[in-house]
Amino acid sequence: MKEKKRWLAEEYAEATERTEERDYPFRTLSGIEADPVYTHEDLESFDPDTELNYPGSYPYTRGVQASMYRGKLWTMRMFAGMGSAEQTNERFKRLLDAGQTGLSTAFDLPTLMGYDSDHPFSKGEVGKCGVAVSSLADMEVLFEGIDPAAVTTSMTINSPANAIWAMYLAMAENKGVPLVELGGTIQNDILKEFIAQKEYIFPPAPSVKLVIDTFEWGPANVPKWNFVSVSGYHIREAGSTAVQELAFTLADGIHYVRKAIERGLDVDEFAPRISFFFNLHNDFFEEIAKLRAARRIWARQMREVFGARNPRSWMLRTHAQTAGVSLTAQQPLVNVARVAIQALAGVLGGTNSLHTDAYDEALALPSEEAATLALRTQQVIAYETGVASTVDPLAGSYYLENLTNEMERQALAYFDQIDALGGVEKAIEAGFFAREIGDAAYEQQAEIDSGERIIVGVNRYAAEYPEVPIERIDPEVERRQAERLARVRRERDEERARRALDSLREAAARGSNTMPAFLEAAHAYCTLGEQMDVLRAVYGVYEEPVLI
Repeated sequence: MKEKKRWLAEEYAEATERTEERDYPFRTLSGIEADPVYTHEDLESFDPDTELNYPGSYPYTRGVQASMYRGKLWTMRMFAGMGSAEQTNERFKRLLDAGQTGLSTAFDLPTLMGYDSDHPFSKGEVGKCGVAVSSLADMEVLFEGIDPAAVTTSMTINSPANAIWAMYLAMAENKGVPLVELGGTIQNDILKEFIAQKEYIFPPAPSVKLVIDTFEWGPANVPKWNFVSVSGYHIREAGSTAVQELAFTLADGIHYVRKAIERGLDVDEFAPRISFFFNLHNDFFEEIAKLRAARRIWARQMREVFGARNPRSWMLRTHAQTAGVSLTAQQPLVNVARVAIQALAGVLGGTNSLHTDAYDEALALPSEEAATLALRTQQVIAYETGVASTVDPLAGSYYLENLTNEMERQALAYFDQIDALGGVEKAIEAGFFAREIGDAAYEQQAEIDSGERIIVGVNRYAAEYPEVPIERIDPEVERRQAERLARVRRERDEERARRALDSLREAAARGSNTMPAFLEAAHAYCTLGEQMDVLRAVYGVYEEPVLI
């Protein structure tokens, strides 16, 4: 067999002389150059024992379970939340009837920002981008007729995560379900809010303290729950590259581990309940390599840096979602193809849970028809393609292993830059993440605007296309939410509610764990806004510095 260099100089050069290479950027979306071909020479220093091993074995490059999808398919968990608790409850039930195997809750903007539905800041936003939840009463309606012990539930909530989680736990307790039987995930990743999504309330330090409260309280009380889903998804949606998503997400996870250890917690007590959430974009091999590199980096960090002894502490378990930012309003049915390819990358990358976007999400909240088609996309991949029959079938690919190694190398280089700035919180304050993501987003958009990057239906093959129906939220949702809130305040035990808010204030001021007070506040039907106002008074609110 010829050397690669000689083959390129002879056969490949001759071929490109006959037919010139296309005018196309042969590099990944992260800017990693792609050679015309990869051979064993590209993996000369590659050690399959230490870099791959078997699936279910350290460093878990090939997946966290030995049998992976031959034993259990990934959890099919569609993100759903719209309008009122009643409407979302109906959507939950229809998705479960259609074969979904886990629930995922999207909250509206007022809930995400810690405001009640009747607050002046909430006007016009109630139920628009997710479901409105202002008290335990809303949570009870949201899960009416659903057994919380029979299904795992994910909740995408961050700044007010402790309060919303406590409402879910109180709802389950009121149904007679012991907390030890509950499984699910709260996103609870405040660091990515400062980095990308900007739905923060309090300054970074007390915000991270609230996250660590769940690490401390959770293992003893809700041991099957994942207390944080460290999210790269929103970092990517803000315009980062895949390498930045990989590096910044894992850096956030490492920061939480350091803070928990500083509080005196045993890493093996909480690390097995840390999960991750990644984006799945259009660059097929880069997305597969990203998930494989993430598992390997995390395993090495947990065992070799933090000294974790429990193998479950070394395992990076991930939920993945197809890239909403990649969907286009032009020719929306083309999004069906994008979502299928992105979902396939997630499966070949070994995700443990998957959400597929609906084709109409560039226009509005997903319609029931589009959401069902997105779920069916996962089911076709699972049952008709055969890709789930063999664990990590692309392992050993010259290109994929090379790309996995390169993404790991570049992520570790970012770790060094963040450490040099003094860690994640210091890097946030210095505007490091915002600049890096902003620069990447600018470059990507410039490539699209110039036509260097082709987006089908947008800057190439544009054409008139039939309009698709738009899902709209009834303005009556806001009025009915205000009525339910008024009823909650009128009918609750006011003295119990006052005592619960006092306990929360005292716990926050003392710096003790806030979770017991949040749970009591939920049972007392204290509203989300009341609880966040207590913490706003203690912690203050964060204002992002202006970057020039």
